[in-house]
Amino acid sequence: MAFIYVDTSNTSMKTVIISNRLPVKIIEENNEYTFIPSEGGLATGLGDVYKSGNSIWVGWPGIDVPEERQEEVIQKLGELNLYPVFLTQEEINLYYEGFSNEVLWPVFHYLVTYAHYEQSYWDCYKSVNDKFAKSAMKVLNRRDKIWIQDYQLLLLPGILREKLPNSTIGFFQHIPFPSYEIFRLIPWREELLNGLIGADLIGFHTYDDVRHFISTATRLLPVNSSSNVLNSNERQIVIEAFPMGIDFEKFSSLSTTEAVKQEIRDFSNGKEDMKIILSIDRLDYSKGILERLKALELLLQVHPEYIGKIELFMIVVPSRDTVPQYHELREQIDQFVGNLNARYRSMDWIPVNYFYRSFPIEVLSALYASADICLVTPMRDGMNLVSKEYVASRNEDDGVLILSEMAGASKELTDALVVNPNNLGDIMEAIVTALKMPQEEQQTRMKAMRAIVEKFNVKHWVNNFILRLNEVKDSQKSLQTKHAVNSVNEIIAAKYAETKNRVLFLDYDGTLVDFTGNIDDASPDDELYDLIENLTLDPANTVVIISGRRNETLEKWFGHLKVDMIAEHGAWQKAQGDKWNCLPLLTDQWKGEIRSLLETYTDRTPGSFIEEKSYSLVWHYRKAEEGLGELRANEIVSHMKILAADKGLQLMPGNKVIEFKNIEVNKGKAALNWLYNKQPDFIIALGDDHTDEDIFRALPNDAITVKVGNNLSEAKYYLNDFKEVRQLLWSLVKEEFVERD
Repeated sequence: MAFIYVDTSNTSMKTVIISNRLPVKIIEENNEYTFIPSEGGLATGLGDVYKSGNSIWVGWPGIDVPEERQEEVIQKLGELNLYPVFLTQEEINLYYEGFSNEVLWPVFHYLVTYAHYEQSYWDCYKSVNDKFAKSAMKVLNRRDKIWIQDYQLLLLPGILREKLPNSTIGFFQHIPFPSYEIFRLIPWREELLNGLIGADLIGFHTYDDVRHFISTATRLLPVNSSSNVLNSNERQIVIEAFPMGIDFEKFSSLSTTEAVKQEIRDFSNGKEDMKIILSIDRLDYSKGILERLKALELLLQVHPEYIGKIELFMIVVPSRDTVPQYHELREQIDQFVGNLNARYRSMDWIPVNYFYRSFPIEVLSALYASADICLVTPMRDGMNLVSKEYVASRNEDDGVLILSEMAGASKELTDALVVNPNNLGDIMEAIVTALKMPQEEQQTRMKAMRAIVEKFNVKHWVNNFILRLNEVKDSQKSLQTKHAVNSVNEIIAAKYAETKNRVLFLDYDGTLVDFTGNIDDASPDDELYDLIENLTLDPANTVVIISGRRNETLEKWFGHLKVDMIAEHGAWQKAQGDKWNCLPLLTDQWKGEIRSLLETYTDRTPGSFIEEKSYSLVWHYRKAEEGLGELRANEIVSHMKILAADKGLQLMPGNKVIEFKNIEVNKGKAALNWLYNKQPDFIIALGDDHTDEDIFRALPNDAITVKVGNNLSEAKYYLNDFKEVRQLLWSLVKEEFVERD
């Protein structure tokens, strides 16, 4: 079982949710503070979770609380399992209105021209993330699970990771994550990413966001990825898509309550023959509100038969209208609606019923239940829960959802009419299709969508995330038990000390030395020579350098040392003081055809090149552009795999290389061949590559096998890099001197 810390100060493990806002707002009346529930999507989504479980929610309470009243607020919020972060008005202006909403929001929604990269915003964003960390530390214990929410707190996972290195940290982003080309425009891009990868699990709404994040992180940070896992130093960070749901039961049952039924009756009165289109958004330039109005105008122009037959109920919830872009957008909407209505209205009909305010949930529920069509066409949206709330409210399985392909929800609600929000004709056609859609088709589509929204509800989202967070932590812990430093190192050193006939199989590139952009630059340094000489001083040790390098290269580098060498993965072998021997019956007749094919890929991939060895060809793409090299490597593998097999060759993808070699040539066979008739009582093999897996598999069970790099391997242990390899080998040498003394 994985080892878990027990913190004596508080042995109960709780979940600590941290977000910019608490799920309640403080209102001050007559010098008295009262708390009212917040209407935000996150507060709704996680509300039940933090109330029901052993949880605490940390966040800003919504107003600037004077210092002398902060203790009172802490006490009152404590009764609700909440803990406040107190922010001044200036901090809200710079960190929230400034950096979060004038840098991150526009960039993450692909509206880069709206971004203002102010240094003061960034300085405040950093200090407020620190402030959140300090407040969180007051309620955190080492065993607690931490779940950080959204783009206002991108630095927080990294800050908390430094303070609590073994903690379990999840992060979820509720807005889109942009592609690398967009994200790299932010001046503080590396700092933001380094903050994020303090988490163990990073969640987004869609797989597109996952892809964007992984490609951005691997390009801007010294991390590598394998499928959806990032490897950073000693940690693995998992990146996954968790589409957020809503409280299906709540919305489905709301429309059956008496209050909502009354609202529906009042609303429907006199509109029996009218088709109602509903649109609900917060005021924001990412929501496509103007485009939606233009599509409606186009509809009335192209299809005048719908004049007097359809009404758009458009609710725009006020938001940040003191900010110039938002203020301007509001004026444009006001003006457009005014002009449209003035042109088309009649004495008893108006095309757009426009409301710039928020409504109680009962009124929204009545609108959801009454509207024939729900129009959700954001230009870019993380998920968009309005679409799901509409679906959940349609208890009769009727109604049509028109949904933007740029909203995360479009990946799940595939039975909606999915449109490109930039294409006004597309939106107009979808409205016409919806107006004409037969009842039977409406029901088929709505039933399918309701099943999805019901199954993937908000509780499912929370449970999925927490479950995955636990799995990620467990797999990290199981990796730590294989990490061959500290306690494991002692086991290896103890075994080493009590044995008298030892063999050390050492791979070269990536194991004894780091990788370099240029393969000729990776020659041994003085410390490595010193280390190998120290290892060979002990007569009980035989060092075998086993590498994919050419025999001439190994001879030049190690020929003067007391080591055995195996070159080109086993095609050539040399015992110390002897001459090089080649494996019998090897042929290189195949090289011409393979080389000419590889050259076509080299011509199309700047920075790649072919290395020729006696019995193998290697295509290197370390210097090629990130992404292009991988693309070509995949092409080579898929196009040449069968040809290679026909010619009796093995195609070996490695670290930024693909190698073609005779199937008889194999490091595992070479190691067993070398061990023939020898009886060592201590075998250790270290390697970093696909080719080294052959050795790990081939060696006897009591051999110590160590993979360099913490990805999946046949090896019993792993080390992070060549530095840790040298550290381990030096510790064995020192052990040896202790024994001698």
